[in-house]
Amino acid sequence: MTDFPAPHVPVMMEEVIAFLQLRGDGIYVDMTAGAGGHSERIAASLTKGRLIAIDRDKEAVALTCRRLSPYPAATVVRANYSELKQILERLSIPAADGILLDAGVSSMQIDTAERGFSYLKEGPLDMRMDSDEALDAATWLQGTTSRELEQVLREFGDVGPVRRIARSISLRRDQGKLQTTTDLAEAIREALNHVVPNPTELRQVFQAVRMAVNNELNHLKTGLEQASTLLAPGGRLVVISFHSGEDGVVKTLFRKLTRPQVELRPDGRILKRTAPAFKAVTGRPVQPGPDEIERNSRAKSARVRVIERLATETSGEKEKTNG
Repeated sequence: MTDFPAPHVPVMMEEVIAFLQLRGDGIYVDMTAGAGGHSERIAASLTKGRLIAIDRDKEAVALTCRRLSPYPAATVVRANYSELKQILERLSIPAADGILLDAGVSSMQIDTAERGFSYLKEGPLDMRMDSDEALDAATWLQGTTSRELEQVLREFGDVGPVRRIARSISLRRDQGKLQTTTDLAEAIREALNHVVPNPTELRQVFQAVRMAVNNELNHLKTGLEQASTLLAPGGRLVVISFHSGEDGVVKTLFRKLTRPQVELRPDGRILKRTAPAFKAVTGRPVQPGPDEIERNSRAKSARVRVIERLATETSGEKEKTNG
């Protein structure tokens, strides 16, 4: 395999590869290729199979194309993963044997100051995962009210003192002093009484703004729903999430897919029960071990959930009722 720098080593690599149960002749999709680490590991395991690596970030796509160039089985596509169904239709792929989605922002994006994802590096307030999109963080912050900002910080960032922080950010914006990532970080610090230089709220607020700018949870829900319909029997959907909002979307969908469906009559009686098409592979989310967290602190909040499409689906049967 190609030697890439340590910061781009993917989170929970060994666990993800084990859950995918790779076959040499299988068809696999990496919905969030990023720097191509997971994709390369999958591609290297294929003989007659195929890998579709997707990312919306043109810089990530360029890097992944270079990284996967030794592997003829790999196809790299620049698109949002919520377009998975159209992508596979265009490639004449009816189903996949394994699909991976890593919901986190990539180290490559965080480490590039010009992308505006990090409070540790001064850069423009950008945060777009697709740099061709019109809406960046600066534009979004200019157009949002203090109350709307409070809601986003609460829902996407798990931020505690949302009102103070939202007001501080709004005040800086109204004064024309919200132009860079450093400005946003200072607005957060001004709202707090912390003596530490980088309080937890910095990471939480930057995360929340990024998720709002990129409409991440809606794309996640759409992408997962499409992925579940495109799995072949025995195929697995493996998802890495890093935030309670992301994990909540994954957990809710996986619970629905792995439980029997009930169709009711107008009077409330059961008309039909349909056996689930999936089984849960992970009862609880799998977390990284202490060694990985020590090597990469960004892995600390990672959670992996996995479901598998059952080899045979049982059709629903009408429930016996009186009358």
